[in-house]
Amino acid sequence: MKKRRLVMRTAILVILFAAVAYTLYANFNKDNVHKVQIGKEAPDFVLVDMGGKEHQLSDYKGQGVFLNFWGTWCKPCEKEMPFINNQYEQFKDQGVQTIAVNISESNLAVNKFIERHGMTFPVVIDKNEDVKAAYGIGPLPATFLINPEGEVVKYHTGTLTEPMVKDFMTQIKP
Repeated sequence: MKKRRLVMRTAILVILFAAVAYTLYANFNKDNVHKVQIGKEAPDFVLVDMGGKEHQLSDYKGQGVFLNFWGTWCKPCEKEMPFINNQYEQFKDQGVQTIAVNISESNLAVNKFIERHGMTFPVVIDKNEDVKAAYGIGPLPATFLINPEGEVVKYHTGTLTEPMVKDFMTQIKP
């Protein structure tokens, strides 16, 4: 009986140790997850917005692009959407484009979210998660700043405040 208890406790400790080790490893390497490198050209893509219009990233050369990856279920994403929308309205006529890439949700869910939050910038859905993979997206929200030359100048993961969004859009303004 004592031997069985010892084996069981040892097994539990080994599993706990493995879980802690994996968590530490994942946290130390989370900044290296994305494949897109700062200073390099942003991977091109074509996705269709909710109105049926195609958006190809390379078509926006000469403009700054605020590229935001998000999900309707993501509370931090929901929190930052009004800030992104407000700043989009301020910067859209100054050469800064905003593209919000939803990660593989239904058109119905995305349209309801857009309607509820009054979003006026282009929203596209990455149905097959090809763009997510190309950009190496981990946790949401994730934002890439792309300069007018088409190069990634910044990558940010986590919730944005309105002053941050304004600062980011100012950084990529032509």
